[in-house]
Amino acid sequence: MWRKIKYLLEMIKFEHTIFALPFAYTGAVLAARGFPDLKTALLILGCMVGARTAAMTFNRLADLPFDAENPRTRNRHLVTGLVRPGEAWALFFVASFLYYLCAAGLNKLTLKLSPIAYLIILSYSYTKRFTWLCHVFLGAALALAPLGGYVAVTGAFHEPGIFVLALGVVFWVAGFDILYACMDEAFDRRAGLHSIPARFGRRRAFRISSLFHALSFALFALAGYFFGLSYVYYAALAVTGGLFIAQRVTVNPRDLSGLDMAFFTFNGAISVVIFLGVLMDYLI
Repeated sequence: MWRKIKYLLEMIKFEHTIFALPFAYTGAVLAARGFPDLKTALLILGCMVGARTAAMTFNRLADLPFDAENPRTRNRHLVTGLVRPGEAWALFFVASFLYYLCAAGLNKLTLKLSPIAYLIILSYSYTKRFTWLCHVFLGAALALAPLGGYVAVTGAFHEPGIFVLALGVVFWVAGFDILYACMDEAFDRRAGLHSIPARFGRRRAFRISSLFHALSFALFALAGYFFGLSYVYYAALAVTGGLFIAQRVTVNPRDLSGLDMAFFTFNGAISVVIFLGVLMDYLI
């Protein structure tokens, strides 16, 4: 049983929850002007784990025919049989139940909006079939994290700054997803799938990714202005800018060997640094 649980967590890359979870808590901290109470924090955690687990499991099931043909993904557990489709569907339904249960425990608006958010995060799995803007759609899905964290605390949307922060997340995610998609550029073209690297080529994809990350940085700074954050947040934002630059140094159109580190290490650090910057701004 424990081995099967291990395979299921590996299938959905559970550790990548670090991308969205800190932004959910960032939204909650901005709403509460400090860290929210324990009950709210735990329910937010349950919503995020449930939503991301359901979304990633659904994505693996939807992409199974392509994963079986793609040399990069032929070793994924659903392809090799380490995880059976029935087991993946069971995980999907359990995670979905957790998501809705925790949303119901927060407030009425969170529960009312939860089906909309659920449809958005699931529908991303099909966007590569018809648009090269799939990266932006993924960004929109993860941008629900700060919005969800905010409304989990307030039960309403009072401040425009939270939408500015969410838009920053859109371009942050889209920017690094473009880089990640460069590994599948040739396969996407052969399979008739859509992505910015497949549509415009790797060099232009890197330029578009750089533009997206510049927009993201500017929007993160603007969000700080809207919320009246101090030098503490902007010091964290300066570290974030350094991480954006380090990502560019690590990978380039000619050499993608450092992409895994750039994708996980730097982007995981960015979400954590911004969260800590906001939290410390209210605690100091």
